[in-house]
Amino acid sequence: VQLQASGGGLVQAGGSLRLSCVASGGTFRSYAMGWFRQTPGKEREFVAAISWSGGTTYSADSVNGRFIISKDNAKDTVYLQMNSLKPEDMAVYYCAAVEVPTTTARAMRVTLDGYTYWGQGTQVTVSS
Repeated sequence: VQLQASGGGLVQAGGSLRLSCVASGGTFRSYAMGWFRQTPGKEREFVAAISWSGGTTYSADSVNGRFIISKDNAKDTVYLQMNSLKPEDMAVYYCAAVEVPTTTARAMRVTLDGYTYWGQGTQVTVSS
């Protein structure tokens, strides 16, 4: 499975960006997806996750209410809508995927080691 993230860029504080991550080479419908972010000198941290069905989501407290994760199985794409961006949101954002049992509609992962495949990252810069 290959993941291609895009949509990063420069935005002013309070602005919005939408990240996209397109998957290829696998059965996207059976993958739970997640977004993580990393700044220089820090560990990669969890941002948001979504179940394979797209019906269940979970976000980190730091972005809850501002970021929305969604999944379009028809387009093999997961999105991260980021609103009310803050300077502390500035990071390289990575999408990740893991195949999960589709017998459980809510199956997803929220830790780094829960994911098998990673995209290359896209830079988000927030100016104050």
